[in-house]
Amino acid sequence: MQRQELVASLNPSFAWPKYLAEAKIPPIEMLNVAAPDFFKNLDSLIQATSLDEWKTYLRWHLVHSQAPLLPTPFVNENFNFYGKVLTGAKELRPRWKRCVSFVDGDLGDALGRKYVERTFGVEGKDRTLRMVHAIEVSLARDIAELSWMTSETKEKAFAKLYAITNKIGYPDKWRDYSSVNIIRGDALGNSNRASQFEFHRQLEKIGKPVDRTEWGMTPPTVNAYYDPQMNNINFPAGILQPPFFDRNMDDAVNFGAIGAVIGHELTHEFDDAGRQFDPQGNLRDWWTPQDAEEFEKRAECLVDEYSIFTAVDDVKVNGKLTLGENTADNGGVRLAYMALLDDIAGKTIPKIDGFTPEQRLFLAFAQVWCENVTGEAARLSALTNPHSPGKDRVNGVLQNLPEFQKAFACRIGKPMIHSPACRVW
Repeated sequence: MQRQELVASLNPSFAWPKYLAEAKIPPIEMLNVAAPDFFKNLDSLIQATSLDEWKTYLRWHLVHSQAPLLPTPFVNENFNFYGKVLTGAKELRPRWKRCVSFVDGDLGDALGRKYVERTFGVEGKDRTLRMVHAIEVSLARDIAELSWMTSETKEKAFAKLYAITNKIGYPDKWRDYSSVNIIRGDALGNSNRASQFEFHRQLEKIGKPVDRTEWGMTPPTVNAYYDPQMNNINFPAGILQPPFFDRNMDDAVNFGAIGAVIGHELTHEFDDAGRQFDPQGNLRDWWTPQDAEEFEKRAECLVDEYSIFTAVDDVKVNGKLTLGENTADNGGVRLAYMALLDDIAGKTIPKIDGFTPEQRLFLAFAQVWCENVTGEAARLSALTNPHSPGKDRVNGVLQNLPEFQKAFACRIGKPMIHSPACRVW
């Protein structure tokens, strides 16, 4: 933490006091400078670059950031490079899809409120919460049975697990956008006014207690996340739809799809990043050196396994970049499987479509990561995305699971058995 004047001393060529005043930033006693070297290097760039060059650079960034909302020639030129060249996309998404994305980005709670009313409901939230609690029970049992974790660290892991908050579907309180002036026919102006609203909303947080009920994703988003600083998992209503979650399907399918994602997010509490935070979200490493060493040893197995997968052409999956997500994928499916076995224990469950519950769980897990991507997009993702390609997310996990191999009678020496099997959770 550094005082405002010390921040300015890192980057004296930038008029920080004037900027903060013009932006109407409330009085700040302390600032968290996460990357001081960035500001030092920025100062060197400011001194070495002419004002005209800075104007050109900033003008380009302004136009580029607004290009999707500008007239058609700007939209097309922006798509030609960022769509066709970088990702291999053949054509622009339909206008209605782009419009929905703009609304979701600018007025996410307003769109989300209608989305939840039409698609989710109380039943979907209740059933999801039951699955979350079942998988939390599985994780607690898994931690208790770990042979490589000491009792000292296990005790602290239980404390963190029991302190987690589950946020399902949508926020408890909807955001009020009544101060945003929306004018029909002024898409660019509407977006700028919505951005200004959000800018001021963020500024108003300064000096106030953290709102632990706030969401980092909008309700229609098809995604989920674990927040280590809040120690909570977040599942927007958007991902609680088929194929991830289907109220009309049996539990085996839902455990294999959204259940694996729930387990995935829960294990992030204890992965290479999440374990750096305590139950209250404070940055504090509560692992013993011995446990940390054992964790790293098992994680290295996953690094080696995924690094041999080919993302596209001559580009391999980066096992180190994707380690956290690969660890969570492997743990998530195992936890979902454990929860399913608890759910069907003592019951006679008939096959559906010729498959047992265990088989349906693994098939559902595989199906949610089906994807159709261009070579360009696959190459870009392999270099920048901390998630492995879909096929490797599936095969990398199932190769490590004796439970999968038993369910489908895989024989030793076949491709779907990785030796040695990698396991952290």
